[in-house]
Amino acid sequence: MEMTLRWYGPGYDSVSLKQIKQIPGVKSVITTLMGKQAGEVWTEAEIAELKRVVEEEGLTIAGIESVNISDDIKIGTEKREQHISNYIETLENLGKAGIHMVCYNFMPVFDWTRSDLARVRPDGSTVLAYNQDVVDEIDPAHMKESVEKMSNGFVMPGWEPERLSRLEALFEAYKDIDDEKLFNNLVYFLESIGEVCEKYDIKMGIHPDDPAWPIFGLPRIVRDKERIVKLLKAVDKPYNGITLCTGSLGSNPANDICDIIRAAKGRIPFAHVRNLKYNSDRDFEEAAHLSSDGSMDMYAIMKALYETGFDGVIRPDHGRMIWDEVAMPGYGLYDRALGAVYLQGLWEAIDKESGKN
Repeated sequence: MEMTLRWYGPGYDSVSLKQIKQIPGVKSVITTLMGKQAGEVWTEAEIAELKRVVEEEGLTIAGIESVNISDDIKIGTEKREQHISNYIETLENLGKAGIHMVCYNFMPVFDWTRSDLARVRPDGSTVLAYNQDVVDEIDPAHMKESVEKMSNGFVMPGWEPERLSRLEALFEAYKDIDDEKLFNNLVYFLESIGEVCEKYDIKMGIHPDDPAWPIFGLPRIVRDKERIVKLLKAVDKPYNGITLCTGSLGSNPANDICDIIRAAKGRIPFAHVRNLKYNSDRDFEEAAHLSSDGSMDMYAIMKALYETGFDGVIRPDHGRMIWDEVAMPGYGLYDRALGAVYLQGLWEAIDKESGKN
């Protein structure tokens, strides 16, 4: 298990590599080229510069989150083949640079959705939250203004201005895309990139839908055990795996996270581990990583990963805003650092309980 922290790069992240390096047990980061648009090639020079910046601070790159998939690939437009070709070139350049894990998603229009980016909790911290009643009243065409207002001035991943500026056109483009078509387009994409993934031993980890149910009439195809197993079987190759996001899958209380871990054994190259608190079946908020602060058993989740032989990359996920920190919602330093240390503590205890060490 390799503990990491997500880092968005110079100019996009309030957290510095120097600060990340001081978190016990964290020797690498999950990063990206935030300025690149979906469908563009990541050049060797751009990747080399990103590596240089990270390695000069004494850290390494454990993986990329995300090399975004263009809507043309998801929808299957006439631009799909060129964008897949560009994606393959990007993967080759990453492979040449010694980067072997890529997280991506196949969610239409919105990479994730929340009704509140700064809900105040009883302890005074603020968190990302979701209320279905609020979302039901939202006109998705006006999500741009809502996200910008709550983002503390940061560019939110998955809510980049370029995408938000064409929401109406995107909804129109997806109007005839249902679960089956979206799934088939995902399988087509995965089969197309198989050769380069196998050549460079690149593991692709698809991120689950967030939240784990359909919203705004858009299809959702990676949201429960049944659909995850279906995808792993459809392209039954080691490079086709999932990013286990406990918060995304856990947004639906019906999902048994430990059962999903066991079902995807050997196919989880990357894990996002975080906690949620369910207030009702229509409302949840993100919590501290500590089990007792939310509704999820973090010990059981880490134990399931351990017992299934997980040896991939892991990171604490969205943290609370605490101690008056101003940062990208969910991605401040302090609470994620606490989460990284807590998860490592659980892992150490489970490891020693096993009698192996």
